[in-house]
Formats: sequence, C-alpha cells, structure tokens
Amino acid sequence: MSVLSNRVAIITGASSGIGEATARAMAHSNCKVVLAARRVDRLQKLTDEIIEAGGRALPVQCDVADRAQVERMVERCLETFGQLDILINNAGVMPLAPMAKCRMDDWEHQIDINIKGLLYCTGYALPVMLKQKTGHIVNISSVAGRVIFPGAAVYCGTKHAVHAISDGLRSELADQAKDDGNQIRVTIVAPGVVTTELADSIRDDETREGTQKYYSTMPGPLTSEDIAAAIQYALEAPSHVDVSEILIRPTAQVR
Repeated sequence: MSVLSNRVAIITGASSGIGEATARAMAHSNCKVVLAARRVDRLQKLTDEIIEAGGRALPVQCDVADRAQVERMVERCLETFGQLDILINNAGVMPLAPMAKCRMDDWEHQIDINIKGLLYCTGYALPVMLKQKTGHIVNISSVAGRVIFPGAAVYCGTKHAVHAISDGLRSELADQAKDDGNQIRVTIVAPGVVTTELADSIRDDETREGTQKYYSTMPGPLTSEDIAAAIQYALEAPSHVDVSEILIRPTAQVR
C-alpha cells in the first residue's frame, strides 16, 4: 500500500498538464484529491474519471489569485475530507515577451498567479498543517527559477521568487521542528521543457510562435507524467527525508 493512501491533497492547476497527471497518479495511490482550477468542466470530467476508477476526488473551481476563493477551497477540503496533508502549488502562467514591449498586464498576471497565488494557497493551508504537525508542500517552479532566459525576465523573476519562498519556508519549519517536533516538508520541483498548455498563455504573438517552435523541435521533451512521477517520489520519501528540490530537464535541453 502506498504511503499516500488515505492522505488528502489539494492540487492547483489540476484541469490540465502537470496538475492533471499528478491528480491521476495520486488518486491511483489511493490519495484523496481536491482538484482546483478555473475550468470547472475539465475538473468535473477528471473527477468523474477518478471516481469511476475507484478513487476519491473533489472538484473546486478556484482562481488562486483570489484570496477569498483560495480560503473557500481549503474550507471545502476540510469539510469534505477532514484533513489536509499535501498542497501542490502547480497553477502557473508564462506570458513571455521581451521587457522592451512593456506588457504590464502580463507582468501583473504572472505575479498574481505565480507568486501571490502560491502565497495565498500556502497561507491558508499552512495553519492546518501546523496544527496537525505534519504536511507536505510541493511548489512547482521551473528551470527558469535557476537560469535567466531572454524574453522571460519577469517569468524567471517569479520562479526565482518561488525558490526563495520555498527554501525560506523550509528552513523556518526545520528550525521550528526542533521545538515542536513538526514534520512539515517543502519541496521544489523545477521542470525544463514539458509538453503542456503553458505556452498557450503567451499573449505576444511573436514570442508565442518562437516558443512553440522551440518546444516542437526539442527532441524528447518531458511529459506531464514525468513530473508527476518526480512529485510522487518526493511525497513518498520517509517522513524524516525532505527532498528539498528536484531539477528535471529533458536530456537534450542545454540550459
């Protein structure tokens, strides 16, 4: 039996890509999953598939940039399943464009989803985990959290922030564990090129076409299932083991 059996996980951005693949993998391991995203029709379809396969899932329409919606998502998780063991902050956008184009709406959108959304979800889930003295937060970052790419300065900035926030939280919890014995872990999973819908969030036509071309010519890009397997590896580690970071690239990705 998987160590994830009967645990409860919230997965944001669960309507496609990494979030969807992770939800399927965790439900297969008998984890109860709360599926959060804005596209409720896709969430319902995934929920039906999981339940039909014998799993348990709760779809919750949630825009992580809206604090009230995030708070309600955590409340619904607790009302339905009575606990919250795992938070996977997967929701993210990547509207790339050169800085010189000054696409300020895109800048704000990335900050709202990639940074503030992650903070809101963490802010409502963490008190539950602290009370339980156990939990695991997995933050999906990117190789862009380690490497700066031209045309991606703001996106890279948001992912650098994910790394800083994650490691800061991890170190605070580790220090606190010496006093209260909590076993709350924090993991960063930072993928390289993955075949998901993320590039569709690029609203600058020239940049979107260039990015899609790069993705399409990458030999052997990662799949969502590859990242789901990495997440599950970290989650299934023994409780005294904190897999702090997984940086995962396609073999053919240079940077």
